[in-house]
Amino acid sequence: MEPDGGLLTNARYELMPFDSFDDEITHLPDDATIAITTSPQLGIDRTVERAEQAAEQGFDIVPHIAARYIDDREHLEDVSRRLTEAGITDIFVPGGDREEPAGEFESAYDLLSTLDGMEYSFDEVGITGYPEGHAFLDEKTLADSMAKKEPHATYIVTQLCYDPETVLQWIRTIRDRGIDLPVEIGIPGVMNYQRLMKISQKVGVGDSIRFLKKTTGVLGFVRQLVGSRGVYKPDALIDGLTPYADDEAYGIRGVHIYTFNQTADTESWRLSRCQE
Repeated sequence: MEPDGGLLTNARYELMPFDSFDDEITHLPDDATIAITTSPQLGIDRTVERAEQAAEQGFDIVPHIAARYIDDREHLEDVSRRLTEAGITDIFVPGGDREEPAGEFESAYDLLSTLDGMEYSFDEVGITGYPEGHAFLDEKTLADSMAKKEPHATYIVTQLCYDPETVLQWIRTIRDRGIDLPVEIGIPGVMNYQRLMKISQKVGVGDSIRFLKKTTGVLGFVRQLVGSRGVYKPDALIDGLTPYADDEAYGIRGVHIYTFNQTADTESWRLSRCQE
């Protein structure tokens, strides 16, 4: 068995469609799978443009089609047509983090159920999982939402989480509820601690930050920070997940790396882990 249980062999890389995108993808393997987020500043069209360009370069592209950024059925049809014509067969459908929806789609389920009745379809459709819950939705709402979305999806991508046991417990919970979709576990890439902490607080993973501090206590956390020269690497996370990578009961099919457009150091780390 591979040292990491194969978790990193076919890792997905998530990038944001900013100006740095073109440079960041040069650090990735030629056949990499790249998820492209929907930016609140740039909107869904920039995601589609980046997806078309990167697909033309030969990458396996998974654009985020955030429901709250789509105007209406006609807009969804146009986006689906463009992606299909670009040869894209895999999409990820989150609700989207804008307060007011751009149009008629309030949630990921609204978009997924509409997409099912359209001329364009995708072989793979991902939905979001929340191992640490959601800032504005309670557990029952999240569970009901996933149950509604599951028939329209083929896999789950989890939100960023630093604690392997939290992720594993969440997977056990959804399996007990009858959710059998394979799971891509969302992990942070290699990056400066301070930047990562700021990003983590923005995306609502406060419990994960507390986990980093409590594993060895605050003093240990400071030592870890200093000893690592201020750079976080997800080694402990991968080590905690590896024993379960091949366990069919968990259905883990790999990791989804939130790079925050810092691909060079992350890819260097991934390659070193794969060669151990």
